[in-house]
Amino acid sequence: MNGFFLHLSIADWVNGALETFVARYGDSFHHFSALLLRCLLVPLEGALRAAPPWLVLLAVGAIAWNATRRAGLGVLFMLLLYAIGCFGLWDKLMQTLALMLVATVLSVAIGVPFGILASRSPWLRRMLLPVLDVMQTLPSFVYLIPVLMLFGLGKVPAILATIIYALPPLIRLTDLGIRQVDSDVTEAARAFGTTRWQLLVNVQLPLARPSIMAGINQTTMMALSMVVIASMIGSRGLGEDVLAGIQTMDVGKGTQAGVAIVILAIVIDRISQGFGQERRARRRLAQQRRQKSASRVPYRLPRKASSSGVDSNQPAQS
Repeated sequence: MNGFFLHLSIADWVNGALETFVARYGDSFHHFSALLLRCLLVPLEGALRAAPPWLVLLAVGAIAWNATRRAGLGVLFMLLLYAIGCFGLWDKLMQTLALMLVATVLSVAIGVPFGILASRSPWLRRMLLPVLDVMQTLPSFVYLIPVLMLFGLGKVPAILATIIYALPPLIRLTDLGIRQVDSDVTEAARAFGTTRWQLLVNVQLPLARPSIMAGINQTTMMALSMVVIASMIGSRGLGEDVLAGIQTMDVGKGTQAGVAIVILAIVIDRISQGFGQERRARRRLAQQRRQKSASRVPYRLPRKASSSGVDSNQPAQS
């Protein structure tokens, strides 16, 4: 006896419920898995791996310059990614990038609408908050078990596990950003006769954009942090080398892949932050320029000629 007179276990109940669910809906999940692979992951990964490295580097440099308006930063990112290619990890870098991009896009497609709905419905927000807390605190290995039973080993369970882990911050920050929009602004928009859709698209989402972009940044970083765990369930990429280094005690191999993951994280983090800050910085710069130009223009009274031909701006002589 361990001092407890009652013994409870939910393991058998969970196993029975999951086995019944898999037996009933397993085929549907396998069809979804094949569709996701065929329509998203395989084409994107194939395009990235087939593209010449110089083209990918130029694209990253152009995107970085567009996000940050700093040419030096774009060149630095190109050099960092070129270093990964010199490590001999370019192909695995493209595999990791494809997996992370698909997971991030699906997270945005799910998280932003749920964040909008939560900002408009208090009861939905109350229901979502405990679910998001569980998703953030539950160890990722726990929900890998049902995902593996539904989809098997491969890239799709890695994507879904990444989405589960990376989704909560985007929903929370989207909800927070929309709810923090100034009520005076929304009331003024309603006074001009805007519909709810126009209010959302033209007022609330633009004002909540910094918060939403912060959520996308957090989601992207959390998706990248799942690279090694994804390699444990059949996903290829940089995490595969880290896992192989752990299994064979090859410190150099694991360190090299880890450095490549860190470089990719830095590049993606700075680009996503740049897109979040770009519009605000441009707006502040334009406002400062308008204020400077207005302060430089001297104030002049209009010149009106009188019938006698005397300038009206000159003082009258007595």
